[in-house]
Amino acid sequence: MRHTEATSPSQSTARLIGVGLGTRLLVDTAKQMFGPFLAIFAAGMGMDIVALGKLLGARNAVGITAPVFGALADRLGYRPILQAELLISGAGMLLIGASASLPALTLGMLIVGIGTAAFVPSLQAYLSARLPYDRRARGLGIVEYAWALSNLVGLSAMGYLIQRTDWRAPFYILGAGLIASALAFQGAPPVAPPPDAGPGAGDDHRSLAARLRGAVAFRANGTSAWATIAVMGLLVLAGMNVSIVYGAWLQGRYGLDAAALGATAIVVGAADLVGSVLVSIAADHLGKRRSVLGGLGLSLAAYALLPVLNRGLAPALAGIALMRFAFEFSIVSLIPLLSEQAPTERGKALGLGAVSGLAGASVAAVSGPWALTHLGVAGLAAISLGAAVACVAVVAAWVRE
Repeated sequence: MRHTEATSPSQSTARLIGVGLGTRLLVDTAKQMFGPFLAIFAAGMGMDIVALGKLLGARNAVGITAPVFGALADRLGYRPILQAELLISGAGMLLIGASASLPALTLGMLIVGIGTAAFVPSLQAYLSARLPYDRRARGLGIVEYAWALSNLVGLSAMGYLIQRTDWRAPFYILGAGLIASALAFQGAPPVAPPPDAGPGAGDDHRSLAARLRGAVAFRANGTSAWATIAVMGLLVLAGMNVSIVYGAWLQGRYGLDAAALGATAIVVGAADLVGSVLVSIAADHLGKRRSVLGGLGLSLAAYALLPVLNRGLAPALAGIALMRFAFEFSIVSLIPLLSEQAPTERGKALGLGAVSGLAGASVAAVSGPWALTHLGVAGLAAISLGAAVACVAVVAAWVRE
């Protein structure tokens, strides 16, 4: 008998949101901790920030496998796939912590990239299927609080841990936590996709080219769906271009140690949290597209101000916080907008959005360290500003709600 998310009790959805928030806190801490501690990790791993940035780019690039996990979730159910993704992520973190050579470190990075990239869109697709569109920004926005809390709680704790031990400790702690958190999804209700979400009759006889076209084509609203997916990549490129190096920037310019960098993450996390909370409160009423455009408008101002504010630790940190607030408001508004671009192919749309975002993050992992090293804060901000301008143009021209 078909089981749909719409018939599941609201209490189950609320519990799933809570479990999703907790596990996302670990996943997002694992993904974000290279931002404030990039230079420290690079030194511990025996490389410079540009080399580690390239390794992070490779970590993000393997996220192209995320739609494969989405397809498996469609066939096997969300719970086992979410649990597998957490186990993969945890194993990769432990391998990084234990690595004594570049091949082992690289393998650990790639494993983490596969697991964490797949987990986020799988969770978003699960929740999107259970939440009506007029309440979706609220539910997804609450789960996105984890991104902010990873700064407020996770990264500040990691800074203290590094200061008291060494650079490897966060990888051991988070790796064990991710593996243990897989048990949290044991009580999640099993669900199945709509009957028309999978391959149609006779699909197995199609040519490889036809199957590839089917994997990226949408039955309806394709132009708007692909435009929204493209905006995801450009938006992540703009935000992560600065976020990946803000710790190295502040450390190099103002001489902050690991504990102080962890404290700056609290300021950044507070800005992220305000952005997510505002989306969860207002975006359903304002409209998701309008919220995205509003966040992008503020992003343009924030990126333009970064070089101007780089005159002292307090104003520089204020500029970074403004940028992160605008980035968080924009991207958390974009996720529910993308989730309804192709309702019968929601998993595909969110999976491709995740791939687009990871492509943007992969570029940012290289462009951010390079720009800071060779062009300074002005060049860093210029790259992000250009990507944000492109976002506004694409949303205005092609994205529909």
